Amino acid sequence: MTMIPTLTTERLLLRGHRLDDFDEFTAIWKQKDLVRFIGGESPTREQVWARLLRYAGMWHHLGFGFFAVEERESGRLIGEVGFLDLHRDMSPTTEGTLEAGWSITPPMQGKGYATEAVSAAIAWADKQFAGRRMTCIVDLENAPSLRIAEKVGFRRIGEVNYKDKLNAMFER
Repeated sequence: MTMIPTLTTERLLLRGHRLDDFDEFTAIWKQKDLVRFIGGESPTREQVWARLLRYAGMWHHLGFGFFAVEERESGRLIGEVGFLDLHRDMSPTTEGTLEAGWSITPPMQGKGYATEAVSAAIAWADKQFAGRRMTCIVDLENAPSLRIAEKVGFRRIGEVNYKDKLNAMFER
């Protein structure tokens, strides 16, 4: 079993998800402004539970996954950031890459937390998986995430249709 590292930045703690995060995590994912560019619909409680278990499985089997993002000052869970390999049904594919993703609860957006968290996760991955291709896909209408991708060093390489939605595809 891979031990999930804890990463500390100036304002954030990136750590493994815990079972006692479930209720707070469920509340975060119920926010319409959070999910509008990530599938468009809030997941059910059951789907949030499956997401938590999927994260643990990724760490176990792949050696990477998503971190819970906690604001150090308040101790509040404010989102998540990390890497996945979902074997998405799309072309071009992100399969076999470290596909980066991030979400920060809407009340905490616009404060640089996503950029800070993604940068920390990338620095960790660059050490652990040196030379491995890193990708991300971002909804073309999600201007803030498009900017974050570029800020942290991703370069746009094209577009990809995923679940009938056009996304920008990036690599690093």
